[in-house]
Amino acid sequence: MGALLSLPLLAVPSLGTLMSFGASCCGAAACSAICHQCGVFKSSMATRIAYAFLLLVNSIISWLMLTPWALKKLEHLTLDYVNISCQGKQCYGYVAVQRVNFALGLFHFLLAILLIGVKSSRDGRASLQNGYWGPKVIVWLAFVVLTFLIPETFFQVWGQYLALIGAMLFVLLGLILLVDLAHTWAEYCLEKIENNDSRGWRVLLIGSTLGMFTASFAMTIIMYIFFAQSGCAMNQAAITINLIVLLITATISVHPTVQEYNPKAGLAQAAMVAVYCTYLTMSAVSMEPDDQQCNPLIRARGTRTTSIILGAIVTMLTIAYTTTRAATQGIALGGNSSHAYSKIGDEEGEHTLVDQQPTSRREMRAEALRAAVEAGSLPANALDDDDSDDESDDGRKGKDDERGGTQYNYSLFHVIFLLATMWVATLLTQNIDFEATGVAAVGRTYWASWVKIVSAWVCYAIYSWSLLAPVMLPGRFGY
Repeated sequence: MGALLSLPLLAVPSLGTLMSFGASCCGAAACSAICHQCGVFKSSMATRIAYAFLLLVNSIISWLMLTPWALKKLEHLTLDYVNISCQGKQCYGYVAVQRVNFALGLFHFLLAILLIGVKSSRDGRASLQNGYWGPKVIVWLAFVVLTFLIPETFFQVWGQYLALIGAMLFVLLGLILLVDLAHTWAEYCLEKIENNDSRGWRVLLIGSTLGMFTASFAMTIIMYIFFAQSGCAMNQAAITINLIVLLITATISVHPTVQEYNPKAGLAQAAMVAVYCTYLTMSAVSMEPDDQQCNPLIRARGTRTTSIILGAIVTMLTIAYTTTRAATQGIALGGNSSHAYSKIGDEEGEHTLVDQQPTSRREMRAEALRAAVEAGSLPANALDDDDSDDESDDGRKGKDDERGGTQYNYSLFHVIFLLATMWVATLLTQNIDFEATGVAAVGRTYWASWVKIVSAWVCYAIYSWSLLAPVMLPGRFGY
């Protein structure tokens, strides 16, 4: 960690020479102090934020590895022992990017294996998820160092095939979750309106729907004005197809047949999908190279810098949202939430009596409380009260929100992060300009533009299928 903190200081040789060792010590001390204060997170949200921050730091380091400056400083840190090259040429960190993301991916893969079957924080392995932050950071950094001992040919194959497949799975997962969010949002608003006859929720639903459609058409007009000049056939086709499919999906969402089989379908979901897919299309045309004079943002330095910063922010927010959403709502992946209290006598004909001798007074109390909750004598939160007592007995502060059951699937959470590292590596390393100098722009390639354009089309297809599936397969949907 100290070495990473000292990397920017090496830009000024004298300052780097004098302060590199001090930064390393301070970095290690700061990390130790922070981890000591954090201990074991009792809030599941705090744990997820910590892992998202680790991914953010890893992504920034990966981005720095793309530049010639970072490559030279990396070789300097290794005393010129490591010479990163692609077939004898400087590749500006292609392999380094793959190494760094592979290290974090391996870290999450191991955690996914170790945390299989964890149902609550009562499981001793749960502390691997919520605690041991100091050792986990050290393990991650050790993996980063060890990956530089692996031959470059491995990462050439990894980056071109395996990481690419994982990246596409990550993108597909994000699209599925976006459609799921659109349905969840609209159905939640409709439920509030139906149950409470709330004017506020009605205004919110209608206003957000109109606002998102307005934003979609506004972005479409902007794209036609600035990115669809004569000779820009790719941009013209992408913008026009997006507009046509937007209108088609909006029409399908209010079609009488669709409404008959799914009364909750409507323009609210279509608006969210439309604004997201239109944003993807606009991001694609605004991030493409300017070899055809179709991207005025590249020619304007101020807007170019702004677009790079905004693109990085949106990318990190999308990754954070996708991982959090996937971890907390397994229904979109066909899973069920494990956040439930253990019930006694779930099997038909099984009695609700305690027939095993508890091994301690605490377990005896827990068994008695579970039996009382199952019988209806006590509310379910009585188990949480018991958990709080247990924590007080252990001398720990704060309330653990996963004593009764985990808020999300730990293993699935780390699998999603594994895919996220593959996406970051693929996004940064596709079609690298080996002759470029200076800071590398993220995703400014035709490959990245086409991924976004096709992703928008796939998102429309997934949403359309969610509307048509109840019509075509009515027996599988209980509307």
